[in-house]
Amino acid sequence: MSEPSKPPAPVPSTFLIGGGWGTPVVHEPFLRAAGGSARSAPRIGCVIVDEGDGDGDRQFARYDGVLRGAADCVPVPALVPVGGRFDLGAVSDVDGLLVCGGLTPAYQDAFAGCLGLLPGLLAERGIPYAGFSAGAALAARSAVVGGWLLDGVPVCPEDSAEDLEEIAVRPGLGLVPFAVDVHAAQWGTLPRLIAAVSRHRLPHGVALDENTLVEVAADGRAHVSGLGRAHSVRPAPYDGGVLVRSYGAGGSFLAH
Repeated sequence: MSEPSKPPAPVPSTFLIGGGWGTPVVHEPFLRAAGGSARSAPRIGCVIVDEGDGDGDRQFARYDGVLRGAADCVPVPALVPVGGRFDLGAVSDVDGLLVCGGLTPAYQDAFAGCLGLLPGLLAERGIPYAGFSAGAALAARSAVVGGWLLDGVPVCPEDSAEDLEEIAVRPGLGLVPFAVDVHAAQWGTLPRLIAAVSRHRLPHGVALDENTLVEVAADGRAHVSGLGRAHSVRPAPYDGGVLVRSYGAGGSFLAH
């Protein structure tokens, strides 16, 4: 008699952080999900696009301090040089994967070769994903990677453009069904997300303030915590406009 098959492991939640350094507590739900073993703290792979001249090491040291300040864990650097590609082998010995912040188009380039592979690998191994700033934007199926102009008209500050002119939407990991923008209140990027949803006919977008976490659970609900707000943008059912709803800590909404 054959042994009964084991039920599939539950798909881990995805954690999106809108940037900011002042609130280590926004990392705690992700670190709890990473778990680790009864004998050791969770190992957290920290993917950083390294711009050279020691930038990657400096960035890792900052994340290392924040993560260790939030919970007992062992951050592990996974530095990708600008123009390089993320190595899927980096997930072979970690309990959680944090894709960090920096120039969002460079992160999209770094993951371009494994967009269709990484989500399945994370689900198979039960490894939760957290995205911080650029890493949060990359988690989307349609990733808003930057820009500040729509047909030459400014829609957000040029300083938030990520070295791009026109608003750019590129393929992402598809870990969450909505597009993501970050630093919403601090950088004024909510109008960029509104423009992206309208122009690219995206079904849903979420702009995150700094020090704000959205946890997208396997049941399809998104839960907000932290100091700021998450701004949900959906196409209006009439007149080509959009509907915007903002959620603070304790709020939740349907991800789809």
